[in-house]
Amino acid sequence: MKFVSPKVDFAFKKIFGSKQSAAILISFLNAIVYGGKNTIKSLTIINPYNPGQISSLKETYLDVKATLFDGTIVVIEMQVGRTTAFSKRILYNLTKAYANQLGVGENYLILKPAISVTIVDFVMFEDSTEVISQFVFKEKNKNREYPDAELQLFFVELPNFKKTLAELSSLTDKWIYFLKETSKLEEVPASLGEVEEIGRALAIANRTSMTLEEIDLVDRRGMILQDEKGRIDYAKEQGRLEGTTALVMRQLQKRFGEIPETISSKIKDLAIEDLESLAEDFLDFDSLEDLSGWLQD
Repeated sequence: MKFVSPKVDFAFKKIFGSKQSAAILISFLNAIVYGGKNTIKSLTIINPYNPGQISSLKETYLDVKATLFDGTIVVIEMQVGRTTAFSKRILYNLTKAYANQLGVGENYLILKPAISVTIVDFVMFEDSTEVISQFVFKEKNKNREYPDAELQLFFVELPNFKKTLAELSSLTDKWIYFLKETSKLEEVPASLGEVEEIGRALAIANRTSMTLEEIDLVDRRGMILQDEKGRIDYAKEQGRLEGTTALVMRQLQKRFGEIPETISSKIKDLAIEDLESLAEDFLDFDSLEDLSGWLQD
């Protein structure tokens, strides 16, 4: 048994945004937004999955939008790699969904709250190890909440989730594990299958339940997303490499003066790990000859 990865946004859309996915989405949102409490009773998916429409792979279609039983609007999105101004885009999409409820001249009283749920396969907040982060409007000094809890942002950082299958205890744990590990499963684990909605989600994610066109789209989209993530990781690594090279060269010049081109060219060809070693080892050098010998070794 093989499953597609819910981290591929096309697959995510099919699992959580299909016409038959209302119960799946209710369970998922109750787990992420309401800590597993059975708060959401019903919802309507605004932009349901459509194989013909989704073939264009437009990002604006690959999110999932729903209206909850109380009128609250929810925008759910899967993001594999960080992009430029990503945090601003999430906030823009949330405020747009909130503002679009009103027509010209309509009363503000009819506005309903809007919630953004964004699942990311990268570390969004470097100063935190939380898996789920929630943001609301609060007064800065006294930490008082704004009178109208109209806008909320939830982020699920998959790399921060470390639990194994045997350690899953809550509905929240099980849904996050589903998002992170489904593509590695070879069967439906009992602890996941006992949640009816996760069982349904796994059935949709089963490659045998998809058409050849859908499987092709999932595979192509997965490769595109991995390529994008690879380019971002490469750019970060290059930036780290260039920064470390510049730092080591400044340290060596301060210690030994002008560095000959024959030596500097070898330093610029070093891998990041070797540069970091050189940044420590050069303190033991007494001359450029010692540096040259280190580079030859």
